[in-house]
This record gives sequence, C-alpha cells and structure tokens, in this order.
Amino acid sequence: GFILACIGSAVGMGNIWRFPIMVAKWGGLTFLIPYFIIVLLVGNSGVMEEFALGRRAQAGPIGAFGHATEARNGNRKLGEAIGLIPIVGSMMLAIGYTVVMSWIFKYTFMSLTGGLYAMGQDMSQIGPAFDAAAPGAKTFGEAVSMMLQGGIFGVGNSMWLIIGLVVAMIIMAMGVANGIEKANKIMMPVLFGLFVILAVYIGFQPGASEGYKFLFTLDPAGLVSPQVWIYAFGQAFFSLSVAGNGSVIYGSYLPKDEDIPASARRVALFDTLAALLAAIVIIPAIGASGFAMGDINPGPGLMFVYLVNILNGMPGGRIIGIIFYVAVLFAGISSIINLYEAPVATMQEQFKLKRLPAVGVIGVVGVIVALLIQPYTSQWMDIVSIYICPLGAGLAAIMFFFVLPRKEALDEVNHGAKKPVGKWFEYLGYLFIVMCFIALVAGAMLGGIG
Repeated sequence: GFILACIGSAVGMGNIWRFPIMVAKWGGLTFLIPYFIIVLLVGNSGVMEEFALGRRAQAGPIGAFGHATEARNGNRKLGEAIGLIPIVGSMMLAIGYTVVMSWIFKYTFMSLTGGLYAMGQDMSQIGPAFDAAAPGAKTFGEAVSMMLQGGIFGVGNSMWLIIGLVVAMIIMAMGVANGIEKANKIMMPVLFGLFVILAVYIGFQPGASEGYKFLFTLDPAGLVSPQVWIYAFGQAFFSLSVAGNGSVIYGSYLPKDEDIPASARRVALFDTLAALLAAIVIIPAIGASGFAMGDINPGPGLMFVYLVNILNGMPGGRIIGIIFYVAVLFAGISSIINLYEAPVATMQEQFKLKRLPAVGVIGVVGVIVALLIQPYTSQWMDIVSIYICPLGAGLAAIMFFFVLPRKEALDEVNHGAKKPVGKWFEYLGYLFIVMCFIALVAGAMLGGIG
C-alpha cells in the first residue's frame, strides 16, 4: 500500500502531460537518454534521503528539518523555520495543479457524454473548447459569476475546479491507510492497464510508425546541449515528486523495517514506466494522425487539442478517448492528493488539528486561490518551478547529508534494507545537491525548468 501510494504521488500530470511535451520539444532519444541517467541519480539519492529524513523524524518537513538541526547543534527552531519553505512550495504547486485538474475533469466528462467526439476533427471547435477551459475567470467575482451562470456543464471552468478539489479532499479526509493507499491500490493498476491498452491499440494504427521513429531519433549534438540536461533534470525532479515535501511526508508514515532503497527504486521505476507509456501513446498517435512532428506546438494543446483531433479520427475513437481521459484523471487525482498532503500534515502537526478539519482548512484555501489564479496558471507554475521547489529539494538534501550526523543518516537509510547502501550514496547525494542549485540558477536564467 505504501509503495502504491508513493507511486501515486510520483505518477501524475508530470508524466502524462508534461513528459510527452518534453519529448516532443527536444526530440526522442535526445531527451530520453539524459532523462534516464538523471532518474537513476535522483532515485538513488533524492528519493531515498527524503524517505529516510521523514521516517527518522516521523514528521513532515518542519519536524524533520527541526530534528536534523537539533541533532547537529540543539537548535530545533532553525530547522523548523527552514522546513516551511518546502511546505509553501507544495501548497503553491498543489494550487496550480488544481487548475490543471479542472481541465481534466471537464474533458473526462465531455468524453463520457460524447461532447468531445461530436467536435470531430474540426480544429475551429477543438481549439476554442480548450481556450474556454484554460484561461478561466480573471477575478474571483468573475469566477463565482461564471460558476453560477454556466452551471456544471456550461461555460467556464470554476465548477470543475471545485469538483476536482472536493474529490481529492474526500480521499484525503479518509486518511493515509483508508484513503490514499486504498485509492492508489485501485487507481495505479487501472492507470497502467489503461495506458497499456491504449499503447497496443495505437501501435496498430496506420502512420504510428512515424511516431516511433521520432521516439528513437538521436541528435548527437543535442546530447551536449546544457539546456537538454537542465530540462531533463527539471522533468525528473518534478516527476519523481522530490521537492523536500511529499516524499518526506510519505517517509514519515513508514515503519522502521521498510526497505527504503528498494522502495525508492520501485517508485523511480514505475514513475518512469508511466512516463514512457504516456509518450508511447501520445507521440505515435500524432504520427497516426498525419501531423508532422515538426508542425506540432509542444504545450498543453498536445493533450487537449491535437490528441482530441487524433482520437476523433480513429476507429473507435470515442471509446479510446474515454479510456485516455479516465486514465489521466486517475493520474491527476493522485498528483494533487500528494501535493496537498504536505500542508494537511503540517496543519495536523503544528496546530494539533484532527484530520478532517485540517483537510477542510487546506481545501478552502486551495479552492479560493486556485479560482483567483486561473488566468495566470502558467506564470504561477513558473514561479514555483524556478524558485521554490528546487530550493526545497536542495534544503532537504543538505539537512540529510550535511546537517544530520553522517552515521545517523546512513543508519536510517540502511535500517530495514536487504542491501545496505555504501559510500556511493553519499557521493550521489552531494551531486544531487549541486544539481538542485544548478537547476535553481539555470531555471531562473531560462525562464523555467520544465
């Protein structure tokens, strides 16, 4: 249950939505090779140390960072103050993903009712349908007005935003074992199963081979481009949910006999498989549509515009569209559950609230801010991705590898491990810290790290 919950925390919109965009933008193996190398690094350093940091303290980032500084110099308050940074990052990222999830809920409903299929391959309808969903209201007052005037199925996106957040909060209110783990025991196997079905189906469509050719295209010059490596790191960084918050929280729920190295590697493996499945579905589907990869604009429209056009032109496209958006819905719910878990757990730890009131407080704050930022979702996510998340991950790694006494840190990782980690783990940890701060600086220079 824990492993599926962690896979659920990692497998989400970063895999299903963002990963195919990155592959389309940078080109097949030119992006995949750096990505695989970096996943090995992050899975064997960042994921492990965040699990261990949380398990040692049996607390989220505030408590875990406080335990680390207390062990070093007796100053618990310093660590607790620093631990607020990844909590803020998790909350901000969760709010941004809440807006994206509203698009997913809307498109899933439209696929079930036949609204998407009815548009056929008319791009003059498909494009404006997404434009109407994505920008949202410009003020909170407009959001409320659109919600009341359009209703659930009318113009606007606000009601879908509220529905998506309520679903996530209901699962969270049930707790970790009864809510998150049970939901992911269902959602994750179904998600993988649905994507395998889609991958097989699309693989037999005429023209899909063009997509496979693109996936396995390698530009040697691209492999030496610093940008490709920075974007690959950014993708792995967010896809594996390593930002000093979610993985620390899940680690705090671990029993002492859990094999942390094995769990971290399983999470990295299944997260990467999910991302590859999404790319193997979406990129060959574009090839099967007759669109040239060079003519595609990599971005949100890849899933919400081009893919709709492609599915509607396929035999059985309506059924395939339903399967696809239901699968994406599961991935999206698992993402926002993970992201909201850190601030919910913080409310429980710091203010001694019961689970239900903590979920309620965070849910109300989340829905209000998400409604307000709808037209600025891209800029909001850039701020989080460029500054707060890399900083949170780097700080968590510093707490583990430098602030905690070295023996205590290694003992925590190896407790319960069938194959204890060696000196290489420390060296990878130092490299991970350097990469976090390179990503922070380079992201600011590039205007985003993917």
